[in-house]
Formats: sequence, structure tokens, C-alpha cells
Amino acid sequence: MVNGLGVLGWGVGGIEAEACMLGQPLSMLLPEVIGFKLTGALKEGITATDLVLTVTQMLRKKGVVGKFVEFYGPGLDHLSLADRATIGNMAPEYGATCGFFPVDAETIAYLNMSGRTKERIALVEAYSKAQGMWRDTDGSELVFTDTLELDLGDVVPSMAGPKRPEGRIPLESIAAGFAGSMDIDYKKPGQLENRYAVEGTDFDLGHGDVAIAAITSCTNTSNPSVLIAAGLLARNAVAKGLKTAPWVKTSLAPGSQVVAEYLAKSGLQTDLDTLGFNLVGFGCTTCIGNSGPLPAPISKTINDKGLIVSGVLSGNRNFEGRISPDVQANYLASPPLVVAYALAGTVQKDLTTEPLGIGSDGQPVFLKDVWPTSAQVQEFIQKYVTRELFESKYADVFKGDANWQAVQVPAGETYAWDNTSTYVQNPPYFVGMGKTGTGLKDIKGARVLGLFGDKITTDHISPAGSIKASSPAGEYLTENGVAVADFNQYGTRRGNHEVMMRGTFANIRIRNHMLGPNGKEGGYTIHYPSKEEMSIYDAAMKYKEEGTPLVIFAGVEYGNGSSRDWAAKGTNLLGVKAVIAQSFERIHRSNLVGMGVVPFVFEEGTTWASLGLKGDEVVEIDGLEGDIKPREWKVAKITYGDGTVRDINILCRIDTLDEVIYMNNGGILQTVLRDLVA
Repeated sequence: MVNGLGVLGWGVGGIEAEACMLGQPLSMLLPEVIGFKLTGALKEGITATDLVLTVTQMLRKKGVVGKFVEFYGPGLDHLSLADRATIGNMAPEYGATCGFFPVDAETIAYLNMSGRTKERIALVEAYSKAQGMWRDTDGSELVFTDTLELDLGDVVPSMAGPKRPEGRIPLESIAAGFAGSMDIDYKKPGQLENRYAVEGTDFDLGHGDVAIAAITSCTNTSNPSVLIAAGLLARNAVAKGLKTAPWVKTSLAPGSQVVAEYLAKSGLQTDLDTLGFNLVGFGCTTCIGNSGPLPAPISKTINDKGLIVSGVLSGNRNFEGRISPDVQANYLASPPLVVAYALAGTVQKDLTTEPLGIGSDGQPVFLKDVWPTSAQVQEFIQKYVTRELFESKYADVFKGDANWQAVQVPAGETYAWDNTSTYVQNPPYFVGMGKTGTGLKDIKGARVLGLFGDKITTDHISPAGSIKASSPAGEYLTENGVAVADFNQYGTRRGNHEVMMRGTFANIRIRNHMLGPNGKEGGYTIHYPSKEEMSIYDAAMKYKEEGTPLVIFAGVEYGNGSSRDWAAKGTNLLGVKAVIAQSFERIHRSNLVGMGVVPFVFEEGTTWASLGLKGDEVVEIDGLEGDIKPREWKVAKITYGDGTVRDINILCRIDTLDEVIYMNNGGILQTVLRDLVA
């Protein structure tokens, strides 16, 4: 998000971050820089969310993984700092290392509004101009590796879904798009009109009904333009007599306490409250699976009848299995559209032509009847989003509230591990570690743990959402005296490797193609040579007892999405020695290296499917021992179930000399520890 301010920064994996905090340098290949030229201005009623979803779709199509993206052009004159930050914040979703904006007059205006001192502001401006970093041209003189262009006037109201942030759909096509997904993605043709009674209520439920409508965290909910727009839409809807559909679970979780303050002072929070968008807290909620369970009767109807219900949220990510185990079709939308869909109650309506509902006067109310104008939004921003507000809220930002102050911190220089805790346990990364690294070892007699498709996200690999009682992680918690109601979710249990390794590849929507042509949903695999079907965790533990190393095969953009270190840590703890994919997302590749798991990519045009892999093969990879160098080609020897042997070329994605050192030590954490005690 700081890239919107002209501060160059990017996310790294948690494993790299841990190492950096302990003094380890961060190495990377010099990135290409893609120029994204913006011209024109957004039309009336178009939001920053509509823009960022358009940018995300364009950049995913362009292919910018591992690259910097710099925005330039006259269109920047018409983008607020908050709008720029919204675009910069979504860099992980469009695949770039970062999305950067230059420093200009808008940057200075934001620094002033957000409470920075006059001296600091003057220094920023003088320094930027002296260093040639100040934007005062259209950028035509800039040199980039490649470029693309967008006229802001071409952006239209949009949402993205039902499974990916780059799946942008114009608002007018949402209903038709969902109908198509019912046929193609969810294999439920001809069922759009099916509705079922919900026990104990006076309403029924059908496919496409909105079960969750959440104004959730991320930059969307620190951008005044879309938050004020949501509040004004709520005010207009309440005035018309509209109500939220009774089956919709609503929530508001801003990314900043400033947001809560200006919504309250403007009176807009009252209108949001009326429609059920009560303040539930600050930070990550629905976007990372923290929306909590749906009401039991609604959940039961969804699961008993196999309903594909929807979620509409203002977050950045809508990957499969992330939002709720009950909600399969999830759409990213601007905060005002989140409110609108809570009123409509279904994504089967075309909100550009069909009414949101019937007003108190008995007349249909359309989206255009309640959508605020840009002038109205700007008037509220100027009146309620002030420098004084930022100064008051951030005067003691590091002090914390009474709850934070009351936290008892144990004495001592090292952490006092509690062996009875089900939240925090001492992980086994350093067990049996000697003073010197043993170097990489050739992979011999490895079995296949999973055959996965394209764009397997870190949510698929290491889910953050709810824990099923019947899953290995759920069984572990039950055995340790934790009631199902107290399971919480994977994200809050990430301090306990026993939970997280059991949750690795346990996403309810992941498909392992070892179990049939289209795979089987859930974290299952087939153990060989026994041919038993079991959970991936149980199979991995059985292979570990047998002394069998493991490999994983995958498609393009493996590790797409969140920079979740547990996606690599869990992979390591399951005994996986290598992942062979068509391509990797940047952070997950580096996280795998950081955990001592070797990433490989196929030659162009080769896939595990084109090789005819079924999962019963034995894999050997030689040439890893000794003097290995960055980005060397290796040979994987694959012995098929029928005894056929085939050699395939694979590129070792250990990219830098520092990464070679990490791998020879078994990972970056082992490297750091050995350096500290040397």
C-alpha cells in the first residue's frame, strides 16, 4: 500500500521476513519493470474498486509475476492517494512484486491531511524533486521493459468472481455469469430456480442467494470514497424503506479506526447499522475466513440441498474455500455494491435493470435510485475526513488500548514454551541439526503426494478458514480436549505446527487428480503401493514411517495468492522434497526454498498431464548433491506404474547464490541459526 505514496516496498514471505529480522540479507533477481499508462478520468459513479479489478484482470492477462509495475501518465491527475493505494495494495492479486506510483502534489496533499509535520512534508517534496522522483510530466520520457495502457473512462461498474480476484465481470453480466458457472463450474445445470424452505424461518433459500455481505478489511475499507459511498447508499436505501434480505449475514470491519470515527461523526454508521452493517472490529475478517458460522438452519439447508450460495465482500481475495465452508461463489465488490447486494439478496438479479426491492411506498427501488453522486461523496469527505481526525486517532497509535496494556508479558530472554497449549508449540525445524549443513541430497525413490491443477493458491495448500471436526486437524484438537465450538480456525492456530501440518492440503475445495479425472474435493490422496485412499496428512505420515520422500506435481502459478509461509512450512513437515510445476508465484517459490523444498519447473509445453502421470509413479532427481548452481537444468527420472521409465528435463528454481546456501543448510532458518552460533 505504501507504493501509492511513492515509497517502494513489497511483500516477502514470512520465512524471509524472519530471517531478515535476524540480519540475513534478502536476495532476488533484478526485476523487469512494466509501465502501466493511465489516461482520462473515471466516469460518474465509478469506484476505485471497479478500477482496481480492471487493472488486476489486465495485469494477470499480461503476466507480471516477479516484476515491478509502475503507473504513470496523465490519468494520475485524477486519482486520489487512496485510489492509488487501493491499486498498489492489490499487487499480490495481479501477481506483481509491487505496483508503484510516483510522488507528486497529491502525495503532498495526503501527507498534510494525514497529520504529518510541515517540516517532514517540505523535506519529502524537496528530496523528491532533487532526486528526480517528482512527477511533473506525462511520463512519456520513461523507459520500461514493456508497457500497457488503460483509459480510465473505459472502466465500468464491476465485480470479480466467483473464484478469483482477476475474474472481473461487468455488473450487468453478474447474473448471467453466475448462471454460466452453475452449468460449467458447479455442474448443476437447470437448477437455478430451485428454492428450499429454511427450518424455523419464514423464508426459503436458493442458488445464488447472498449468504454473506461483508465490508471487510484491506485498503478498500480505508478508502474514504468507497466507505462514504457505502454509507450514503445505506442512508438512501433506509429512506426508501428497503431492508436487508433476512438470509444475509452482514458485517463492517474497517482497516482503520479513522474510518469508524468519520462514519460515526457523519451519522452514516447509523444508516449502516440499520441495514445490519454493524462494526465488528478492525482488521482481517471475512476476507480471510473470519466471518464466523452462518446461522445453523441456513447452513443446514445449504449443505442438505447442495446449494451454491454467494458471498459479496470488499476484500482482495475470494479464493476457493477461503471465505466460508458453506459459500462457494464469492465476489469481490466495492463497499456500496456490498450493501446493494445485501438488499437484493441474490446475485441472480441484474442490478442495472432489476430493482433492489420494493420501497415503503410500494414502488420498486433501483440501484440508480440510491447510488450517491461523486459530488455528494466528495462533500462528505471534505467535511468529515480531516487532519484533526488523523492526529487524534494516531497520537498514541503504538500505546494500544486497555486490553493491549493489560497483556502480561513473562520475564526472560527466550520464549517460555507451554507444552499443553494448542495454540503455540515449539516447531521441529531444528531437531537433529548439526553445526554444519549436510548439503542438498539427490531425491531417490520418491512417491507422488499430489497431482494438482493450475493456479493452486496458498489457501488451497494451507487454508486459513474453519477446521472440520472430521479432518486430521480437528481430530488432533478433539484428542487434546478442545470442543468443536472452540476450534477457532487455521489462521489463529498457525503457532501450532501440529494443527498446521495436519491442515496442509486440507482445503475443502482442493482437487487431487490422483483420485480420478477431475480429482476429488478435499485433502485426499492415494498411498502407494498399498493403493489406499486416505487424507494427505495420514498418507504423508505413513510415507514418513516407511522412509519414503515425496514430490508434488502442479500446473501454472502454483502458490498463487496470499504470502502464507505455512504453505511452505507445512509442505516441508509433510516430507515433501520437491515441487514440480509449470510456474510458481514469486513469494511461494522463495518460501519453498526457505524451507528446504526444491522448486522445479517443466520445460515449456510439458505438463504432468501431458506426461500421462497418474500418481502411482516413482520419481528420482539426481545432480542435486555437490556444487549446485542457480537455475540449473536437471533430469527427473519417472518410473511409471507399468514399469516404463522416462527422463524429463526440469529447471531448478533455486535462483540465487544465497538460495544455494540456504538449500545446502536445509533452509533459511537453519542458515541463520548456524550463522548466529558460528
